[in-house]
Amino acid sequence: MGQCPYSHSGERPADAKDTRASRRSEWSPSLEETFGSAHRDYAELRRVNPYPWSADFGGFWAATTYEDIARITQDDDLFITSVQNVVPHVPRSSRRPPLHFDPPEHTAYREAIDPVLRRSIVRSHEAAFRESAAELVRELLGREDADGVRDFAAPFVMDCFASFLGVPSELTRHIRDIGVRYSFAIQDMDEAVIGECSTELYRIAEEVYRDRLAAGADSAHDLVSSLHEAAVNPENHITEQTAIATIRQMIVAGMGAPQAVLGSCLVHLAQDQDLQEHLRMNPGDLPAAIEEFLRLHAPYRVFARTAKRDTVVHGREVREGEPIALLFPSGNRDEAVFPDPDTFVLRRPNNSHLAFGRGAHKCPAATLGRLELLVALEVLLENTDRFELSGGVVMMNWLEYGPRTVPLRLAGRSSEGGFRTASPRKSAQ
Repeated sequence: MGQCPYSHSGERPADAKDTRASRRSEWSPSLEETFGSAHRDYAELRRVNPYPWSADFGGFWAATTYEDIARITQDDDLFITSVQNVVPHVPRSSRRPPLHFDPPEHTAYREAIDPVLRRSIVRSHEAAFRESAAELVRELLGREDADGVRDFAAPFVMDCFASFLGVPSELTRHIRDIGVRYSFAIQDMDEAVIGECSTELYRIAEEVYRDRLAAGADSAHDLVSSLHEAAVNPENHITEQTAIATIRQMIVAGMGAPQAVLGSCLVHLAQDQDLQEHLRMNPGDLPAAIEEFLRLHAPYRVFARTAKRDTVVHGREVREGEPIALLFPSGNRDEAVFPDPDTFVLRRPNNSHLAFGRGAHKCPAATLGRLELLVALEVLLENTDRFELSGGVVMMNWLEYGPRTVPLRLAGRSSEGGFRTASPRKSAQ
């Protein structure tokens, strides 16, 4: 894809004397968006200024091209997460593993997390996922004011992660209530509610940790037990406290991204009745469709890396300590990599999208996220003849790309046979 977008050479570009405080702002992230408007903004950035500096949130660079994002995420020596890993910077009393750690500390957590998120273990939870989806779709069909996020996407992904953690139904309901409340408080930037919910999520994480250990769960299949076993080894940088913090962090991560993507899928399908009907009649195409949905509607754009030393990215000097926001939604629509990037292409060739990141911090729950999307869309399509938007879509704020509200009008199945949960498919990813 042409010349390397960043260099370790000693060359200093024209703006070498700029500092974070004095540098002129070239772009500001929109805090009020409509569905798809951000992609038009990003396309213009890629055309005229693909690596802009923004004075917002204390100042940061924005990587918009596929190649810049891919290279930055895979260079753990030069671009680190332990200083500032999101834009805006969130002050905290302690780092939250594993996101806030660099290798080799980060590696120890991934060695405990990755094995219990392998495909065979994730698929063992599929029946519970389908039960949740079926319950929620039934409720959707009975509502006159159905909202695809509030009533479906948000509670569904929370149910799925609670099932993965292996918590009882009573605690699952509580996790769902707190998780959904926390998610919307983040969107409102309501610090009081965020703090309240965060404290409760830590308490829940500790309860889950104690209960799973007391139950004697198998460390080869259970997240808590795997983290606890890793904490026994002092070389792993993992303690009981950080193991509990990892559970808390994964609860939050486990509801944010899949909720945003599922919400975007609902909007996309509501606006494209031909595709909706095709997938309803050809559910075997859903896994391929999900890959294209992930490319088109990648949720994260605030994950960041911090330059460990002075370097050059896309011809611009980046000073040591300056954050770089990784605009994954922009990289996934980079014309240099994806022909006709704004068009949905089922079975798009070479669809090497960035929705789950790259490098050491690539999302460990990619298989879980794909299965959640598959189950949710299968059950919804199987039990409706049609769904469409019944009002305006409200987008989330800068923290994630995806809808906050998706007003829906749904028509239930008119054919005989009763309600279906959609049987598992061997093609599920």
